[in-house]
Amino acid sequence: MSVFTAIYTLLIGPLELLFEVIFDVVNRIVGHPGLSILFLSLAVNFLVLPLYKQADAMQEESRRTEEKLHHWVTHIKKNFKGDERFMILQTYYRQNHYKPTDALKGSMSLLLEIPFFMAAYNFLSELELLNGAALGPIGDLGAPDALLVIAGVSINVLPILMTVINLISGAIYTKGFPMKSKIQLYGMALIFLVFLYDSPSGLVFYWTLNNLFSLVKNIFYKLKNPRFVLGILSSLAGIGVFVLAFVYPSLTVRRMCMLLGAGVVLQLPMVMYYFGKNAKPKQEITLTKQDKFLFHAGCLMMTLLTGLLIPSSVIKASPQEFINRVLFTNPLHHVLSASLLAAGTFMVWFGIFYMLAKPAGKKTMGLGMWIVVGVAVVDYMFFGNDYGTLSSELVYDTYPPFAAKTMLLNLAVLSVVAGGFILIWKKKAELVKAVYVAAAVAAVGMSAMNVYGIQAVVPETIAAMQASAQDIASIPLSRDGKNVVVLMMDRGISSYIPYLFHEKPELEKQFAGFTYYPNTISFGGFTNFGSPALYGGYEYTPEEMNRRSDERLVDKHNEALKVMPVIFQQEGFRTTVCDPTYAGYNWIPDLSIYDDYPEIRTFNTMGKFSADPPQIAAAKEQTRSRNFFCYSLFKIAPVAMQPTLYVQGRYNNPNFSNRQIRHDMSTSTGIDDAFMSPYAVLRSLSDITDVTDGKENTFLMLSNDTTHDPMLLQEPAYEPAIEVDNREYDALHADRFTVDGKTLPMENDIQMMHYHGNMAAMIQLGRWFDYLRANDVYDNTKIIIVSDHGKQLHHYADRRLGEEDLEDTMLYNALLMVKDFGATEFTTDNTFMTNGDVPTLAAKDLVQEPVNPFTGKPINSDAKNGEQHILGSMDWDVSVNNGNTFLPGMWFSVHDNIFDRNNWERLS
Repeated sequence: MSVFTAIYTLLIGPLELLFEVIFDVVNRIVGHPGLSILFLSLAVNFLVLPLYKQADAMQEESRRTEEKLHHWVTHIKKNFKGDERFMILQTYYRQNHYKPTDALKGSMSLLLEIPFFMAAYNFLSELELLNGAALGPIGDLGAPDALLVIAGVSINVLPILMTVINLISGAIYTKGFPMKSKIQLYGMALIFLVFLYDSPSGLVFYWTLNNLFSLVKNIFYKLKNPRFVLGILSSLAGIGVFVLAFVYPSLTVRRMCMLLGAGVVLQLPMVMYYFGKNAKPKQEITLTKQDKFLFHAGCLMMTLLTGLLIPSSVIKASPQEFINRVLFTNPLHHVLSASLLAAGTFMVWFGIFYMLAKPAGKKTMGLGMWIVVGVAVVDYMFFGNDYGTLSSELVYDTYPPFAAKTMLLNLAVLSVVAGGFILIWKKKAELVKAVYVAAAVAAVGMSAMNVYGIQAVVPETIAAMQASAQDIASIPLSRDGKNVVVLMMDRGISSYIPYLFHEKPELEKQFAGFTYYPNTISFGGFTNFGSPALYGGYEYTPEEMNRRSDERLVDKHNEALKVMPVIFQQEGFRTTVCDPTYAGYNWIPDLSIYDDYPEIRTFNTMGKFSADPPQIAAAKEQTRSRNFFCYSLFKIAPVAMQPTLYVQGRYNNPNFSNRQIRHDMSTSTGIDDAFMSPYAVLRSLSDITDVTDGKENTFLMLSNDTTHDPMLLQEPAYEPAIEVDNREYDALHADRFTVDGKTLPMENDIQMMHYHGNMAAMIQLGRWFDYLRANDVYDNTKIIIVSDHGKQLHHYADRRLGEEDLEDTMLYNALLMVKDFGATEFTTDNTFMTNGDVPTLAAKDLVQEPVNPFTGKPINSDAKNGEQHILGSMDWDVSVNNGNTFLPGMWFSVHDNIFDRNNWERLS
């Protein structure tokens, strides 16, 4: 991060974030970018009105002081020179309690206007929603307005109108001011005209509204009783809003409530005027050094919590996941960026509001910050910890529940906390200081430990990624030899296969020769539990791995990953391994586990076929850095506010594009990077397949996440699209979810996107199989498609053993499809299977009496006879669950028919 970027993030970043949040919230309600700009202007102007009012007062004070001193200053400058003039002027200024730097007070309004302008310019000039959006006579808010055309020359009218309003406002405001002040304002108006003339009309429209607001404000200031007039006008506007809410019955309840709320808010100035007029004069309030310390200590605590502790804790959970695969950047830069945004928000801008506030306001702000810190800590520690698995894009795998009961409970708890904090503030002020100091030390200490943990992992991982960046995978297949392919489709949903093949009959032809085994289990509901047996056989079920309690889980997992490659390599097969799952217990597989076997070719394919250009990757990194701070605000906010802050993981970013936003089961906007990277690998299988003549045997083991990180796709092709709209197709093909009289309940977007992800994977694999046929390597290739686990999608009530997610047996239903050499028909076999059968199936007819090269035990499926024990646990994070045995969880037993609940038993 450059020094300029750091300064911009610190000073302008919080304002730009404020603009984004206000615009996005309003735009979700009104649904029009132009109207959203109108509300954005009003909201920002009302929000900063106290700042400008105090700045105007300081400016007026500075102007009067300069007028008072003007006569003698002119006299001194005229009659004295050099050091003598300087000394006399300094003495004169000191006698009148004036500092030369006080001249900056005369430009306070301008100094405040600059950062707000920079934030508005950067936000609105890059806002994609403005492109093509019309507002009245303006055809495109994303381009200059060109409202007037004379002799073929387009003239932008909005900048001219903006300047006229600015000049009128300046003339009213500077009435009676010296010429220097007038020239300053008029000069700035002309500079803005030149600077914004060719800017997008949406940006100019926003600044025109600001100037109009300033004009109205200056007119009111010139009235004898401006507060009364403002109260009358706002009351009339409020009445109008109330009427509007009832005149249009077609408005949704939500919008009606918003309008009613706006009506109430617009009554406030009249109420404030009445009580302000009749209120008794308040006593003089004196601020102490402790008052100032407590406010700034609260701001510091909020900065540490939202900028340092929360972001570093998230990254510490899985540092490798947050490394950019294109730029190879250390994820700690997200912590730095979040810290700058937090410091800019709480230390700088809250500090500016505090500096310009009156003593009574400063007292209130100190108490308010104390309450905010208490609420933030309680929310972060005790609420929102059960929202699901958080991705590297800071999006939960399922939409957080945000239950009404939880909101009420949270509100009750926070009310008690606020009351307690107020009591402490009133009775034990010294305790407040001690709490702040202790909390700050704790936050810094925990953050330092997080940063140390991140830095201990990241450099080595980045070096490995850079070393393999140019190492593109190739898949050798032989026309005359025997080929064995094991494809591990992470979280592939077995139950979807009949419905996928029913909707796309061509899949059955492409998958000719495959046998589908629907009655298949995995030994756990997550990859660390379910994949070892898949790769190594029954010696690597969670139960058997726990028996070897004197060995580390990571070593046993790595051993399982090596079983099949080493067996086939020792049998003379040319062996290739791609993306071995959790190798080294790393998110990005550690290929060094195969270093003792140099003949085994290893590759990481993720990110190799869909890498963004560096500029796009950098933009996405910037978005993620922004979202880290927003995620922190989300975590510390009251539960009732969290849906508004989360927005399906978009965090009120109008330009957010690297995460899909699902509007319902049939429509969405955006594309998920997490899906696109593994999907691109499947699409590239034909390109990286190297078909050779000769009788060399080959073995391939490849893992892919297309089915693990699904998103909604455009039907019927099931391909990615920025704007997905499947409403018509879904309505016409609702019967595709009924096969042989059994209906697959499809009730929400989570279920639908998993169906789409599995369909996309099958389509791409079918195309690869067509390629293999065309190149005469299909019949002599054994192919096993298997998943490490399923997903608790709650499709079937009769497959649930209880109400908990871990009691949905779909979580343990593994996908298993096997095509043997020379097989020609697609068939279904209901034999009871497990994904631990894969090594046996792979070695069948190729390796005589295969033996585990690391334990010396035979590899077979004898252990399948009898009950199978499954570990139900949510402790999927291998950075935590990485001892010698798995952390305790539920245990289930099952046998024979997994679709019969009577065959399941919960053991613990």
